[in-house]
Amino acid sequence: MTIENKRVVGVIPARWASTRLPGKPLVMIAGKPMIQRVVERVVQARTLSAVIVATDDQRIVDAVASFDIPDVKAVMTRADHPSGTDRIAEAVAGEECDVVINIQGDEPLMDPALIDRLGQVMLSGDWDMATAATPIKTEADLKNPAVVKAVFGRDGQALYFSRAPIPYVRDEGTDVADAHFRHLGIYAYTREYLMTLVAEPPCLLENLEKLEQLRALNIGCRMNVLKVEDVGIGVDTPEDVAKVEAILECGVKSEA
Repeated sequence: MTIENKRVVGVIPARWASTRLPGKPLVMIAGKPMIQRVVERVVQARTLSAVIVATDDQRIVDAVASFDIPDVKAVMTRADHPSGTDRIAEAVAGEECDVVINIQGDEPLMDPALIDRLGQVMLSGDWDMATAATPIKTEADLKNPAVVKAVFGRDGQALYFSRAPIPYVRDEGTDVADAHFRHLGIYAYTREYLMTLVAEPPCLLENLEKLEQLRALNIGCRMNVLKVEDVGIGVDTPEDVAKVEAILECGVKSEA
């Protein structure tokens, strides 16, 4: 049981289909399936009571069962979910829990400390949701619509997310240090708010930007944004696999 006798469950969505890397959850990374790499990182988080892999393919269910890691299970979910959030909600529909943390299934270097930070924020009882953002360090990332920008207040309350370079800097020479942040795709929710969110239809802003977190802001979500420095690596291509393997190899060598 977690602190304050509240139960925090981590859920890892893992779909089989991937345009650039079919069967991505079972792609081998340094001798282990990627989903195993992710799970082994996630279970190091001390805030979690259990970990669920939410998938749409029996091969992934069988693979997770073979890991034989305590308090970890895989569940089959519908193949036609419009978003990862909907898949998460189905996976925890029968679970007794207070907080749900949505952890990306394609980040084998996920930081367990970030999961714990999100869990602690949610256990405070002050927020409906929590997520994370890291400083944008290049002009290319700022202008890249694939890099989602996060704007938040001094208390961490999310104000807006956009594919556009926001906040816009009107005057040349203005100090922009600590002004632009990249949103990271990890979310924590109270169980109650998660169910409220998936029952809500997409809003205009979500449809325009194709960002489902805007649905939450549209209905008045109290969403905390944590600042972090490490962005991790999402695996979408064979080249990404090679990058992760190189980092893992360096880590092993450094420990030797």
